[in-house]
Amino acid sequence: MQFCGEVPAGHLPGPGRAVHSFAGGRGCYGSMESRPAVRSALTLVASYPSCHGHHFAVAATGPAAKIGRVKISCVVPAFNEEKLITGSLQRMQEAAQVFADEGWEREWIVCDNNSTDRTAELARAAGAKVVFEPVNQIGRARNTGARAASGDWLMFVDADSHPGRELLAEVLRAMQSGQVLAGGATVRLDTEAFLPRLICGGWNRLSRAMRWMAGSFIFCETTAFRQVGGFNEELFVSEEIDLSKRLGRVARAAGREIVILHRHPLCTSARKMSLYSRWEHLRFFAATVLGGGRTLRDRAACPIWYDGRR
Repeated sequence: MQFCGEVPAGHLPGPGRAVHSFAGGRGCYGSMESRPAVRSALTLVASYPSCHGHHFAVAATGPAAKIGRVKISCVVPAFNEEKLITGSLQRMQEAAQVFADEGWEREWIVCDNNSTDRTAELARAAGAKVVFEPVNQIGRARNTGARAASGDWLMFVDADSHPGRELLAEVLRAMQSGQVLAGGATVRLDTEAFLPRLICGGWNRLSRAMRWMAGSFIFCETTAFRQVGGFNEELFVSEEIDLSKRLGRVARAAGREIVILHRHPLCTSARKMSLYSRWEHLRFFAATVLGGGRTLRDRAACPIWYDGRR
């Protein structure tokens, strides 16, 4: 089964994975393994915890590259997040002072994903540039935010997640190394409940083993993100796993790497575990496994992510 989606002008390099030049056309992002039910199960578990100025230097393009002053674009997709967006942006901005301490520029972009509340108004008041995406889909919202970005690096952070200063200091070092093309972090849920923590622990082990980035926190060289066509807009869930695979191929071809930082986990919300019953989670899990992953491409089949419950 192939993942296909919208690709901007450009092409995806890599052995056996070329997507020929486009002018905003469609392209295929590679094949899934031959056992869709098994892959769907792994992908589903992986998705649960996710529950500008002028450039003075370009980002690193290889291990020996030197980085001077660069710009970081933080993209926050948000759908009906008026309860959280002000506090979340404030905490992100405080943590991101580590970039300012290095003389790097920062910009904050909130993609209002068709909210019906005051999300956009509050985001502007907090100093963010707000762009609008009318189609309610997380991958599409991130792509719309990225298109408005002018930074050398993109950093995607969910509105209910809080990267600490220590985590962003690790991100800064990874960017400065020249070895890292993209990366993510392990996650820590804001709950002490046993089941959510058990699922989160399983995801963290899988994430580190497979180099799969949690959608709640991803950083990536802007050129690489655009080269692979961004997030697959045919996926409503697990789009971060698909992106991790495609960026991994580009990184290997360039002699670089995808990293999953783990010393200072990202704090993210466990609200999906409390807002939806175990039966609702189990029903979605079973439908995904038995359907060979078809639910991942159907918004109506993914209510835990898209019914707007807050």
